[in-house]
Amino acid sequence: MMTFIERFIMPIAVKVGNNRHLLAIRDALIGMIAITMVGSFAVLFNNLGQVIKPYGRMMEYIFGPAWTTLGGDIWFGTFAFMTVFAVFGISYKLARSYDDDGFEAMLVAAACFFLLLPQVGNVTLTVNEETVSGGAWGFVSVNYFNATALFTGIIVALVATEIFVRLARVKFLVIRLPDGVPPAVARSFAKLIPGMATIFIAGVFGLLFRKVTDGQILNDWLGKVIVSPLQSAVDSLPFAILLVFLVHLLWMIGLHGPNILGGITTPLFESSGVTNIDLYAKGVTDLSEYGVLAGSFLDAFVYLGGSGATLGLIIAMIIAGRKRYKQMIALGGAPGIFQINEPILFGLPIVLNPIWFIPFVLGPVITTVISYLAVSSGIVFPIVAKIPWVTPPIIGGYLATGGHASGAILAGINLIISTLIYLPFVYAQVRIDSKNKPELTKDTDTLSL
Repeated sequence: MMTFIERFIMPIAVKVGNNRHLLAIRDALIGMIAITMVGSFAVLFNNLGQVIKPYGRMMEYIFGPAWTTLGGDIWFGTFAFMTVFAVFGISYKLARSYDDDGFEAMLVAAACFFLLLPQVGNVTLTVNEETVSGGAWGFVSVNYFNATALFTGIIVALVATEIFVRLARVKFLVIRLPDGVPPAVARSFAKLIPGMATIFIAGVFGLLFRKVTDGQILNDWLGKVIVSPLQSAVDSLPFAILLVFLVHLLWMIGLHGPNILGGITTPLFESSGVTNIDLYAKGVTDLSEYGVLAGSFLDAFVYLGGSGATLGLIIAMIIAGRKRYKQMIALGGAPGIFQINEPILFGLPIVLNPIWFIPFVLGPVITTVISYLAVSSGIVFPIVAKIPWVTPPIIGGYLATGGHASGAILAGINLIISTLIYLPFVYAQVRIDSKNKPELTKDTDTLSL
C-alpha cells in the first residue's frame, strides 16, 4: 500500500502542494489571521454577555449600555472587508512567486475587483414612518466586500495578477526612464502600461459580461451558479470524511496534509466560518442556518493535539507504556497540549510507519463523523468564533462555539475516543518492542537477546 501511495498519490500531492496559485490563496488567508482573530473574538465577547449574564452586567457597569459598540466597530473593520484584504494579499503573494515586487500588482488587482462591483445599490429608508426603496449611486452592499464575495475576490485577484505580470514582461510595454530618475518613480513608470492595460481589460470584460447575462454582476452570477452549489456540497459529511482521510494519508507518507490541501479548503472553511460569525453577531438563533464545516471545526473537534489527534496517543502511552515511552511522552506532551505534534510524528515515528497507519487515520475520521452529526443535529452549538490552531483541546471547543459547554464536552469525548483507539496499538507496539529490542542483564554489561 505504501508503495502504491508513493508511486501514484505522492506525485499528484506534491504537484498540488507546489501550485503557486493555491499557495498564494493559502498564504494570504493565513496571513490575515490577526484580522480574522480579533474580529472573531470581538463578536464572541459581545455575545458572551447573553450567555454569561454576570459578564454582561459587569461590562455594562464599566463601559455603559453601549459597550457592545466596540465589538461592532471591530467587526466592521475586519470581517466586513474580508474580501478586500484577500484580494490585496493573494495578488501580492502570487506576484511575488513570479519574482515581481508585488506592490503594483496588488493595487491593479484591487482596482479590477472594485470596477466589477455594482455602483448602484438598493437602499431602503424610512421617511415620515413610510418605507421608501430605490437605487442610489455609491450605496454598495457590504456583501460585496465581506466573505460573501470571497470566491469572486480570489478569481479576480488571480486572473488580474496573471495578466499584469505577463504584460509587465513584454519589453515594448515597459517604459524605461533615464538613470537619473529616482528608482521609485522609474519602477512606477516601468509598469504603467501593463497596469493600465490590465484594468482596461477588466473593464471591458465587466461590460461584456453584463451584456451577456442581462445586467448581472459577476459576483451575483458566480454566487448562483458556482458558489452556492459548491458550499452546499462542501458542507456535507462525505466531504468531511474525504478531507480528513486525505490529510492524514498525506501525513503518513511524510507530506504536510493541511498545507497541501489548504489552498483548496482554507477559502471554503473561511467563507463558511465568517458567515457563521456574522449570523452569530446578528443574534440568529436558528441553528439550521449555520454551516457545520466552518472555520475552526477541525481544530476544535478533530485535530486534538495536532493531526491524528495525537494527544490521545500520548495519553495512551502514559496508560500503557509509561516506562518504555518516557522520553517520547516528555518530548511530545507539552507541545501536544498546544496542538504541535511534530515530535511525535517524526520522533516515534508515525510517518511511514504501517503500525500506526490505522489509528492515525481511522481515529480522526471517526471523530469527524461524530462531530459533524453532533453539530448538524443541534446537540452541539456550531462554530461561531475563530480560534488559534494552538488552542488546547476542550478549551478550543468551548471558545469556538461561543462559550457553550457543548463544544467543550464534544472535544472531551473525542479525546477519550482517540485515546481508546490508540490504546490497543500502544499495547501491541510495547509487546513488539519488548521482543525485538535487546536489553542489558542485571548482572553483566553484555547484551542478551
